[in-house]
Amino acid sequence: MPRTRSLAWSELKLGIVVVAALVLAAFFAFMVGGEGGLPWQRYHLKTRFPNVQGLKAGAVVRLAGVEVGQVSEVQFVGAQVEVTMELSEDVQDKITEHSKAMIGSISLLGETAIDINAVGVGRPLPDWGYIQSARTPGQIAEVAEQANAGIVEITNLLRDIRSGKGTVGKLFTDDQVYRDFAALTATADRVVQNLNRGQGTLGKLLNDEQAYRSLQASLDDLATMTRRINAGEGSLGKLLKDDQFARSLTSTTANFDKISGGLSRGEGTAGKLLTDEALYKRLDAVTGRLDTLLTRLNEGQGTAGLLLQDKQLYENMNGVVTDMRSLLVEIKKDPKKFLNVKVSIF
Repeated sequence: MPRTRSLAWSELKLGIVVVAALVLAAFFAFMVGGEGGLPWQRYHLKTRFPNVQGLKAGAVVRLAGVEVGQVSEVQFVGAQVEVTMELSEDVQDKITEHSKAMIGSISLLGETAIDINAVGVGRPLPDWGYIQSARTPGQIAEVAEQANAGIVEITNLLRDIRSGKGTVGKLFTDDQVYRDFAALTATADRVVQNLNRGQGTLGKLLNDEQAYRSLQASLDDLATMTRRINAGEGSLGKLLKDDQFARSLTSTTANFDKISGGLSRGEGTAGKLLTDEALYKRLDAVTGRLDTLLTRLNEGQGTAGLLLQDKQLYENMNGVVTDMRSLLVEIKKDPKKFLNVKVSIF
């Protein structure tokens, strides 16, 4: 009997050693292979993506490039994919409501991971909370998508050109456009040849030395005139350089501005004429009456109108004037004949 109890105790000790070894192995496995720490030192976060690009459970989770946990579950929630992550509690204060999770890549082979940016402000996310997701810029899939869109646009452009759409398409397919372009090229070639032969004004300017010298002389004269103006010579030079003339011009401008201001304010006769509505109405009425008077005179109304328009009245008055002149002549010749005065005294 004592021997049987001894064997049982030996087996028990062996079992205890094996269990302890397994526990230590599991502990060291967690310490070496898992940056998230022991189960009681981790917390969970969730996020959602429209496309996880092959992300699987066990993928690495990085915070600012440092491995802090791993993906524990990937599942569909409606049309999106929900990702559950186990993270170390040591970084919980660095992942806040302003942080964002993106799908990254560990190597060029395409092994995916979750990248989270560290934020020092905001409220830390609680256990089983949701972190915002964002699209990672510069992903291979995105670049390929953009390249594919570019290829499609180039293909459509080539198709339009082949079908004769647009200016370039017509240039390639329309014979008339080609002939017009060829004619334009030929015309340009003739123009260049004429210029080289010195034909036309521009051709002479390019080839005639005399025309060149004349143009050079004109430019020299212009330079001389500009130099004299800058030196204050001549009327224009004095206008630009003479301070006294400038002050006079400034004074004249000020006076003109003063007069203009007075006119605008209705000062003086001219100002009242410009701004006084009553004076304007009186002048308008006088003008209207004068226009009526001239109209009546032109129509022969009244004595003055008849005098201007009635030929018979004009001739009668002309005859009376002539008779009066003759009478004055006779009186001058013989005053006694017409001025015979008798004085009688009673």
